[in-house]
Amino acid sequence: MKIEEIAKNIYYVGVEDKTIDLFESQYIVPKGITYNSYIIKDKKNLIVDTVDSRKTEEWLENVEKVLEGETLDYLVVSHLEPDHSGSIDALISKYPEMKIVGNAKTFAFMPQFIKSNIENKKVLVEEGEELSIGEHTFKFIMAPMVHWPEVMVEYEEKEKILFSADAFGTFGILENEENWYEDAGRYYFNIVGKYGIQVQALLKKAATLDISKICPLHGPILKENLEKYIKLYDVWSRYEPEEEGITIAYTSIHGNTKKIAEKLAKDLIDRGEKVAIYDLSRGNLSYAIADAFRYSKLVLLSATYNMQLFPPMQSFLSQLQGKNYQNRKLAIIENGSWAPNVANCIKEFASKMKDITIYEPIVTVRTTLNEESKQKLENLLENLVK
Repeated sequence: MKIEEIAKNIYYVGVEDKTIDLFESQYIVPKGITYNSYIIKDKKNLIVDTVDSRKTEEWLENVEKVLEGETLDYLVVSHLEPDHSGSIDALISKYPEMKIVGNAKTFAFMPQFIKSNIENKKVLVEEGEELSIGEHTFKFIMAPMVHWPEVMVEYEEKEKILFSADAFGTFGILENEENWYEDAGRYYFNIVGKYGIQVQALLKKAATLDISKICPLHGPILKENLEKYIKLYDVWSRYEPEEEGITIAYTSIHGNTKKIAEKLAKDLIDRGEKVAIYDLSRGNLSYAIADAFRYSKLVLLSATYNMQLFPPMQSFLSQLQGKNYQNRKLAIIENGSWAPNVANCIKEFASKMKDITIYEPIVTVRTTLNEESKQKLENLLENLVK
């Protein structure tokens, strides 16, 4: 049970979930996930967000321990996704006089997520409005579509803390700060990445604030080097490559396309290129998606299947398209024993993405490399390293 006083009279009361296998039923979380919640004690006591119903009981114990018999006056609802709203009903039952702070969209959506009648409990806030609970004052900043329509963040003026909802969140647990980069990138690109324009809008608002700490709803509290984290979010949300590098993503039915992918990866590494390689049929696609966004170049290799892409490649590209993948260079290597059609399928996806440049040559392989396809592969290699 983790309780931490992160500033005077401001407490972390969230919980860790190390038993969950898939976050949002699709992202593997080998190090678990946290559901973060914060209590501010003052003339009136306020809590920022609840937790997933999987951890209600443990979380309520944390809340009671910090309050030491006092009541709660306000619940601020930053984000209504069930991993954050799943314990609202339990909290209302325990503290029936508590008021609930949200924006118009919060209250419009809330009946979908809770059963309690809150008509007489609502405290409606708009952009820039403030709520004082004594020495602490909260300023409310709307952050629609980061990454749901009702999202807002809160700035506590006394301690200069930004409660950032899912922004700056990450997979992993509180002790995961040293691995923040990898897990936060995978979290961002897969969950928030589609909404770069909206993240940019939030970053512009945050730039006007003097921030000492960032308290997200998942993962470690960020206390130092905030410029580093904010800069990463800025680059990510502009859809700019974070660094020069090549992601190789392949699907292979009988192993021939795999051999080509591995040969290409070795040749690129031998030439000093930074390479990440993924077999899309094995492992969780979220890792390949994250590196496809991180690096400047993407190489796709796939066998033809029913005159289409092999299903894991189809899923990968569909997810990239859905997450607004753009501003990258793309290479295509297609395989097909009698009717290769991968290049046409990939081009169709690329045509619906913004600022995608396709390398020449497109390499066509019929089952295994021959002299002609070997030469084309070598030519593609030369273009990739230019």
